[in-house]
Amino acid sequence: MHNLLSYALAKRRDSAPNWHDHAPAEEAHVASSEASISLDTASENCAKEPIHIPGSIQPQGFMLVFDVTSLQVLQASENVREWLGVAPDTLLSHDLHSLVLEASAVSERLQALPDDGSQPFHVGDVHMRLEPPNERSLAMVAHRYDQVLIAEFEATDNTRSAYDTLYPLMHTFIGQLQEAESIEALLQLAVQEVKRVTGFGRIKAYRFDADDNGLVLAEIADPGYPSYLGLCFPASDIPPQARALYCANRIRVIEDADYQPSPLHPPLNPRTGKPLDMTFAALRSVSPVHLQYMRNMQTQASLSISLVVRGRLWGMISGHHASAHGVGVHTRTACELLGRVLSLQIEAKEAQAQTQHLLSLRQHIVQLLSSMADRDSISEGLLALPEAFVGFAQAEGAAIISAARCDLVGRTPPQALVNALVHWLSQGSAAGNTVFHTDNVSRDIDVLPELGQYAAGVLAVAISQLHSHYLIWFKPEQTRTVTWAGKPEKSVSASGALNPRHSFERWQQTYRGYSTPWDPLELTSAAELRTAVLGIVLRKAEEVAQLAGELKKSNKELEAFSYSVSHDLRAPLRHIAGYAELLGDFEGNKLSERGLRFLEHIGESARFAGTLVDNLLNFSQMGRAALRFSEVNLQAMIEAIQVEMQPDYAERNIDWRIQPMPVVIADAAFIHLALRNLLSNALKYSRPRDPAIIEVGTYSQGDEQVLYVRDNGVGFDMEYANKLFGVFQRLHRMEEFEGTGIGLASVRRIIERHDGRVWAEGKLDEGAIFYIALPNRPIPPLTT
Repeated sequence: MHNLLSYALAKRRDSAPNWHDHAPAEEAHVASSEASISLDTASENCAKEPIHIPGSIQPQGFMLVFDVTSLQVLQASENVREWLGVAPDTLLSHDLHSLVLEASAVSERLQALPDDGSQPFHVGDVHMRLEPPNERSLAMVAHRYDQVLIAEFEATDNTRSAYDTLYPLMHTFIGQLQEAESIEALLQLAVQEVKRVTGFGRIKAYRFDADDNGLVLAEIADPGYPSYLGLCFPASDIPPQARALYCANRIRVIEDADYQPSPLHPPLNPRTGKPLDMTFAALRSVSPVHLQYMRNMQTQASLSISLVVRGRLWGMISGHHASAHGVGVHTRTACELLGRVLSLQIEAKEAQAQTQHLLSLRQHIVQLLSSMADRDSISEGLLALPEAFVGFAQAEGAAIISAARCDLVGRTPPQALVNALVHWLSQGSAAGNTVFHTDNVSRDIDVLPELGQYAAGVLAVAISQLHSHYLIWFKPEQTRTVTWAGKPEKSVSASGALNPRHSFERWQQTYRGYSTPWDPLELTSAAELRTAVLGIVLRKAEEVAQLAGELKKSNKELEAFSYSVSHDLRAPLRHIAGYAELLGDFEGNKLSERGLRFLEHIGESARFAGTLVDNLLNFSQMGRAALRFSEVNLQAMIEAIQVEMQPDYAERNIDWRIQPMPVVIADAAFIHLALRNLLSNALKYSRPRDPAIIEVGTYSQGDEQVLYVRDNGVGFDMEYANKLFGVFQRLHRMEEFEGTGIGLASVRRIIERHDGRVWAEGKLDEGAIFYIALPNRPIPPLTT
């Protein structure tokens, strides 16, 4: 119910463009700018009305204001003439002891009041010491506030009646509250009990949403009273200062909307020089605007019991009566106690519900974290539990955005729109927010109007804003029709004052474009999930760093080993090749044809082994030698390599297509070796073609200069593309194409040492393209 109320009422009319009025058709009027300004001004003035210092009281009792120390009368209400038969100014020369027969006992009780006690305290029933003697017993309620002692006197309740009121409340009602399973059930019990003890014609209970609109959740009424059950009351019915007063003073009674207020004499509090602050006074007079509101509602008497939960005005129990109706001190005390007990029960119910929701969210987080920790990436872990991932935020779809992927789960917008949303999150007004949420994307993300066709609610958590890594949840639109207790329209009187609304007939608004709201616990848990995910990412990064360190150490050891082995094997292999050649020259006529063939194989194997050792030695030196950056003219370098390799393709038909080459900043010797390997590779694998086409070109891409070598040779299957640049990795048989399997590995090592990257594309029997990307570097300074 809380989520539904928040959804249905949290939307102010000025933020809901898609609403439809289902009230009877009325003639449309275009208000002038002057009228709009007048209404705004009147609303602001109404919100500033100092209702806590009205300067008068309601006449169902009278008020005396005493000095805290001497208990001398400082102010008296005008209606003491009717109650005591004396003028208010006459009482200013008296003190408590000269006015009250039980003054000593009352004085002791007054001394026990807090120094600035906000809540009135029933100090007892008293008789006034006046001539002629006043036999009437009066209930005296007092509290210290605004530097004075404020005493209110009313006719006493029947003691037996007070007992009959309080005992069932304590014995039966409180027990029933504990058994109620829902907040609605609590409120229904409360309205029944309040009606029983007060006798009001209608009692209703409603709660406020985050924007202070109220939804009636429970009601009990006599025949003839209109029902407001299920209807909404707009926040504008209760101005902010009245809400603050309701929160401070838990109960208020207006016995007759047509009462004549009784002013205080003198009008100012002598201790402060200002009007007396009656925030906590039970007899405080109320705003004329509210009295007119009551009459418009055909209510002559009203009762308000505040429900305060965690320091906020959660809701109200409101009583209405068609005629004047009084509520005595003891009954008011019982109702205030009921309100406080009910507030505690509501707080306990909500705390229990929040605890259960939070427990569910934490369970989801634990499941997701466990899945992420067991897999190589965050995306894999979340995708392994799609229902838990989407259900975490009670959504219907979700997206996982990483550097190179956009994974969608459940009911989501198309991938292109999700990517556009990510761009907006990282670049737009939401940039910098680790958690972004909206329940109306058409309103809050107006740069993507088509997004509202697929989702109305979005919750996005930035895992890494630097790399646009996000977790995003989506909720669909939930169209809702809200029935208001009257159209919330107000007007301005001729004097410029705000008139309360007159109509309380049912009036409907349909809200479109909204999703159900995101629960605050979900937002908090989303932030916790982000922190936990960052912890996993950090842990995995530490593991990778550790592995990288170990790999670096192993690579250094391997480089040292390969350098040592290749260096030590060069001489023996050359000796084998040399002696095999000498043996053939000097003793060849003594060997059989079979022996000469064996000798030839020995020489070829020794020479191949020697070439392999040389390549291994060069490969190991690539990781050890320092780079010397300078300007490298790629055009001249390609032409020089063509000349060097001419003996290898002198008898072949080669169609060279060399595009204009730029100048780059690199190590000339290493880049020369890398390009030679790529061109040699292209020549070798295009051997079956006539003509063989070899194209060399470059293009700029971001902060990189990309060079490519394209051939029309045998190509390769892209399934094995990741093997091309590995050491001793071959995709073709050695018998078909010679080579040691180190050339492309050398290319990768050279380019990676330049902080660049390499990749290849190919198709079987159609050719291949090899790319090297070098970062654009500044021209190195000249050295002398």
